[in-house]
Amino acid sequence: MSEWPARILVLALMAGPAHAHDAPHDERLPTIGQAPDFTLVSQDGARVSLHDFRGKVVAVSFIYTYCTDVCPMLTAHMASVQEKLGSAFGPKIAFVSITVDPERDTPDVLKEYAQNFGADLKGWSFLTGDPAIVHEVGRKYGVIAKKATNGDVDHTLLTSIVDPGGILRVQYLGVRFDLEEFRGDLLSLLDESK
Repeated sequence: MSEWPARILVLALMAGPAHAHDAPHDERLPTIGQAPDFTLVSQDGARVSLHDFRGKVVAVSFIYTYCTDVCPMLTAHMASVQEKLGSAFGPKIAFVSITVDPERDTPDVLKEYAQNFGADLKGWSFLTGDPAIVHEVGRKYGVIAKKATNGDVDHTLLTSIVDPGGILRVQYLGVRFDLEEFRGDLLSLLDESK
């Protein structure tokens, strides 16, 4: 691991609200606190806010389209979970992927990226915006990003789950988390809200 990614990981662990998933399967997921709201621009050029998803379970991740390793892996994993959620995906469960490279990830670039992964855009938004605002949103979720001289963006990889009431419940660090557990957590929060 190069010096920057190691530093970013340490800073992220100190800076953010990250709480690992550790609830037994028969218990409720922990409550971290109110999920930070945001308003950014979607792959279709529409303004999208977290509060637009009230009443749905939302998975919020941070990626960038020029990434060649972990971001495409995370997006592919989420696409496979999207498929397994069936009819709940879209009306009851939504995914939001926010770029950490807003200078290059325009709405058109994000739309092409989403299509390449088979993202169902009725339930999955890919967001960008003013770099300062995007950076601040990431910081509030515990994501620290640093652009390298070669254009790569070293960043913490956190996927956050927000319940239908807008409460941040759990965050997954990295890309190697258990996808069945992730799917189960999404569905358990949906059941909990009934």
